[in-house]
Amino acid sequence: APDQVNAWLEDLIECTCDRPPVLVGHTLGGAIAARFAADNGDRLRALVLVDAMGLVPFQPVPEFGAALVAFLGKPDEQTHDALWKQCVHDYARVQGRLGARWQLLQQYNLLGAQRPDGIAAIAAWMEHIGTPAIPAEMLARIRVPTSLIWGREDRATPLAAGVQASARFGWPLHVIDDAGDDPTLEQPEQF
Repeated sequence: APDQVNAWLEDLIECTCDRPPVLVGHTLGGAIAARFAADNGDRLRALVLVDAMGLVPFQPVPEFGAALVAFLGKPDEQTHDALWKQCVHDYARVQGRLGARWQLLQQYNLLGAQRPDGIAAIAAWMEHIGTPAIPAEMLARIRVPTSLIWGREDRATPLAAGVQASARFGWPLHVIDDAGDDPTLEQPEQF
């Protein structure tokens, strides 16, 4: 539940930060960070939302949705890589840049998803935090300086969501070309 996640994040900040931090949330983490900032903005110095879910209802392009459903139904190397081909704009470039680290990323993702409670946890987080739109009145309560960073080719939460949030709330939007929903991996220098 969002309240439990907010309490966990509040405890984490209290235990690890001697002053208000800049909170960065990516995809599902963006929805978590935005909800936290709306209720606990006094605990933060600033907020950065990267290809954030929750700003609009989750409506990925059909190919992304199908790859996500396939991975959640049977998390293995094939469905993992098919999903990542939807997540990043240039899959071959990301895989080549990461080299042997790509397999570590894949193994890490699969270990979490293949645990008996892994998919159930992912599904619950998505259902309660990531897929529903955060109410506009809640987002309007965010008072800390907020910036948006978006991959132009995001197929999960398209750029239009960032454009809409930027226009509505006055948050600056930084668009990264040749990147999907993970500009940190695809364009680390620009990010």
